[in-house]
Amino acid sequence: MSLKLVVGLGNPGAQYAQTRHNVGWLVVDELARRWGATWRKEKDAETAEVRVGTAPGAKVLLVKPQTFMNASGKAVQPLVAFYKLGGDDLLVVQDDLDSPFGLLKLRMGGRHGGQNGVRDIIRLLGHEAFPRLKVGINRPPAGWAVSDWVLSRWRPEEAATLAELVRLGANAAEVWATAGLAEAQQGFNGTDLRPKPDPKPAPEPEMPPSGA
Repeated sequence: MSLKLVVGLGNPGAQYAQTRHNVGWLVVDELARRWGATWRKEKDAETAEVRVGTAPGAKVLLVKPQTFMNASGKAVQPLVAFYKLGGDDLLVVQDDLDSPFGLLKLRMGGRHGGQNGVRDIIRLLGHEAFPRLKVGINRPPAGWAVSDWVLSRWRPEEAATLAELVRLGANAAEVWATAGLAEAQQGFNGTDLRPKPDPKPAPEPEMPPSGA
């Protein structure tokens, strides 16, 4: 069975571990945890090999680039070349400024949308034709620079939604690896964990007419 590559984008270092830019790392860490994989250090990445699905399972190499976000392609391109992988065999898990927090999206190809890790992977692969799993982190609040926002830490009140997003993102990556992109899109592109607005209160009953 051919190898699949799941790359979680992020920055190395404890100071970045719980920042919005590192949500891709959280997803691949969850995959490694649930499948009992051990991370090992490569030249420009940490990798962990897992088999997902029923026996014999799909062979998946999890990747956390250690090059910092803007140079993610330096970690990804040599692995793609070494294993002779096509675009369909690579899934990049990324944070997405253009999606609300609580939303998951899978798409095939397309431009980088300002995500510098994806930008560098496209530059070094020489094409855009690989799937992405996008985890929404919202646009920055008023007065925030994008760079400050993506490197900000998750707020305590976001913890429960984040944990569920990471769990579902890992599920989506497993479905992609075992059943393909279309199946994963069908199962997860409707994921929306945003709090639902409270329904409008029922109107007060009208007083009966006088003398009724």
